[in-house]
Amino acid sequence: MAMPAQALMPKPGTATARFVEPMPTAHRRAFLLIGTAAMTIAGGYEMYEVLRVGGVTLLEGLVLILFVLLFAWIAFSFVSAVAGFAMLLVRRRDALGIETDASLPGLTSRNAMLIPTYNEDPYRIMARLRAIYESLEETGAGAQFDWFVLSDTTDPAIWVAEEKAMIALRDDTAGGRLFYRHRLKNTARKSGNIEDWVQRFGAGYDHMIILDADSLMAGETVVRLVAAMERHAGVGLIQTLPIIVNGRSLFARLQQFAGRLYGPVIAAGIAWWHGSEGNYWGHNAIIRVRAFAEQAGLPQLKGPKPFGGHILSHDFIEAALMRRGGWTIHMAPNLGGSFEECPPSLIDFAARDRRWCQGNLQHLAVLPARGLHWVSRLHLMTGIGSYLTAPLWLIFLMLGILISLQAQFVRPEYFAKGFSLFPQWPAQDPIRAAWVFAGTMGLLIVPKLLAFVLLLTRGNERRAFGGGWRVAFGIVSETLLSGLVAPVMMIFQSSAVTEILLGRDAGWQVQRRDDGGLPVREVLRKYAMPTFAGLAMAVSAYAVSAPLFLWMTPVITGLLLSIPVALLFSRPSPARSGPSLFGTPEQNLPPRVLARANQLISEAPTDINDPIHELHADDLLLAAHLRSIAAQPSRRRGQVDHNLAVAKIKIEDASSMTEALGYLSKREIYAVLGDAESLRTLVKMPLAHRQD
Repeated sequence: MAMPAQALMPKPGTATARFVEPMPTAHRRAFLLIGTAAMTIAGGYEMYEVLRVGGVTLLEGLVLILFVLLFAWIAFSFVSAVAGFAMLLVRRRDALGIETDASLPGLTSRNAMLIPTYNEDPYRIMARLRAIYESLEETGAGAQFDWFVLSDTTDPAIWVAEEKAMIALRDDTAGGRLFYRHRLKNTARKSGNIEDWVQRFGAGYDHMIILDADSLMAGETVVRLVAAMERHAGVGLIQTLPIIVNGRSLFARLQQFAGRLYGPVIAAGIAWWHGSEGNYWGHNAIIRVRAFAEQAGLPQLKGPKPFGGHILSHDFIEAALMRRGGWTIHMAPNLGGSFEECPPSLIDFAARDRRWCQGNLQHLAVLPARGLHWVSRLHLMTGIGSYLTAPLWLIFLMLGILISLQAQFVRPEYFAKGFSLFPQWPAQDPIRAAWVFAGTMGLLIVPKLLAFVLLLTRGNERRAFGGGWRVAFGIVSETLLSGLVAPVMMIFQSSAVTEILLGRDAGWQVQRRDDGGLPVREVLRKYAMPTFAGLAMAVSAYAVSAPLFLWMTPVITGLLLSIPVALLFSRPSPARSGPSLFGTPEQNLPPRVLARANQLISEAPTDINDPIHELHADDLLLAAHLRSIAAQPSRRRGQVDHNLAVAKIKIEDASSMTEALGYLSKREIYAVLGDAESLRTLVKMPLAHRQD
């Protein structure tokens, strides 16, 4: 199936918009925007009243502007969360008619389950895949699905282990329709991986369900998603709400608890006002293949990295392009049965966040694209804003300290530009400032309280969490611990934005999915900057006055304690039976597909052996590998793989396989694995025998 790259600035009249089944959401968006604007005006006015005593200076004017921007961001999220609370409280019917309690519908379409992977643990991937496969087979609709593991792996040992694990999975599933494809060239990363599948196999399928390496979905959830796509011909994509599971470190369990308790309220709110102009998060979603191929081909951005080249955060752009083409994008936050895992430590979270930061800042080049729906542009702006707010908060804090320092040590600078006998000393209203602070904190905390109130109305879910009192204590603890993490994340995100603006590319790092344990030396190195920033803030604030130091204590404490907090948060939690603090329903009462996946993971092998020895010892594995690389696109005429050329020379000079492997680098072994002739030569060589 062809998947042409879409122009960001197509010629007028070339768009093929259908606008099928748009939802009437104008009144919802008016409520959101008017509510946000009203709260922002009120908050900005109160902040102006705080600063205007004695006249607003230049620095105070900058503080006011930043406050209005940041307060608007908080107010926007607050109004959306209130709407989500109301929708869940009245149990509003799903817009697509997805009924979770109804009997499972029959399916007629052909569907593909796609699992892109990059240097991940293959045995854990296959365990999750098998759990989903078995769950789907139990629904009776398994014949309507094919399964594809789409590998972009560059580690030779993991590549061969993936093939070995796939053979074992095929045997365990009695020859289910499971396929494996490995790309030698990882063009455009994950988006290129999916695009390659669409071009090679897409015409055979109506829909594709995109999963990540850590994704898990119940068979019933998949069937209901497909049935909704079959009922609504104009829907191009339906995004589920993945619930975080399997958190083993304190950091992961904290994220798991917060996401499970507050996430549904937030998701219900954005689904309510997104309507048919929803968004895509890159995984745990179903997509109409024809719509994706027709509209979602990504262009390359002009200029060098980090802003140019292939788009990193492709999912937002793909959703925007599909909506531009007339296909509606929906979210199904109440469906359930959709799961993912969380990075085990703040360092791992920040590493992933760094890549997302670059991808979202790339969206600055996409914002002016012609023909995008205004809500799609709003998605792009909120993605960009989610990273720009961190440096804005940091600048806001720094300006506050500068104002206080100038008031204490540089008072003569406050004479007016014109003739004046008296200087204008900086002055603020401390009582009103306290109310502004309390109001801002209220907007952050009230959505958490609304989620708790909602939980109290749902007895089964409350008991699954471990009881109302346990959840209440969990909310208080989570709020305090998150308050320690927030300043550190502000420093990390500000650093990431700065690095990207200076031209540093994030690359493509493999995400850790273990228990979160970190060496002390790595923690000291990574958290040196937040600790130093906290020390500088503490000294500056105390130099002004003790009250200012106390006022900034929440930020300063989080930064100064970043190293011990990081060590605490990354420590693996002991396995416990029964409810615990930060426990979730999925942890206390695991759904069937999750329990099965975890069982299979616990039984899976953990060792990944030398790939050449594996192929030498297993003729079936070697034959499967050779078939796989035979399907690779042919190398262009004149195109030379220098690693392969060097590897061939080294193999010719060696007298045994062991000797040859001692010569070959990791990249050269990877090149050999992609060349049938060289691989056959290597595996047929005699093994070196130990001489006594």
